Amino acid sequence: MSRTTGYQAKVGTTRGLMTVPNDGRLVSWSLTLSKPNAEQVKFFNDKLGGEPTAQVTVLQPRGKLRYKIISNGEPQKLTPYFGQTVEFPLERTLRVRKGWVIGVTVPTWAPALAVNLGGDTSWRAARAKGECDDSQEQTAAKSGSTPQFYCLYRTARLAYSARVITTPTATKDLPAGGDDNANG
Repeated sequence: MSRTTGYQAKVGTTRGLMTVPNDGRLVSWSLTLSKPNAEQVKFFNDKLGGEPTAQVTVLQPRGKLRYKIISNGEPQKLTPYFGQTVEFPLERTLRVRKGWVIGVTVPTWAPALAVNLGGDTSWRAARAKGECDDSQEQTAAKSGSTPQFYCLYRTARLAYSARVITTPTATKDLPAGGDDNANG
């Protein structure tokens, strides 16, 4: 993945995998990284703006393939974690609302794509129509912007996940002096 903001659109028959199910706080996120060799690292560093970095991004739907960038987590340097899955706890948790989407922003590059998967697996990137093949153009979205996520990349999966702690909903009050499980 290079120089863009993206989110997983579909895996198999499941869509909206990264859509927030309930209001809450995003507390951490993870990436599964491949292990590029030294020659590959040098190539990508030279061509795509330097050391691999990524950050989690909260997106609010704003119409057909448009999302407002609500917030980003802290940028993370990825080189020390090549070849493993790493979870990044957020220094400052991020508010999320039901229906928002959690994505990843990569201002340089990240070896975080699973490729050659079935045609029913796809992800979207913050690139406009006609720019889908240009992986060197900087389209990493900034907080407050509302980019179009026109480009759909089939047979690949962004290898990330997010941990959201949902806001508790109102619950039935227990009777005074005990709980529902008390016997006699």
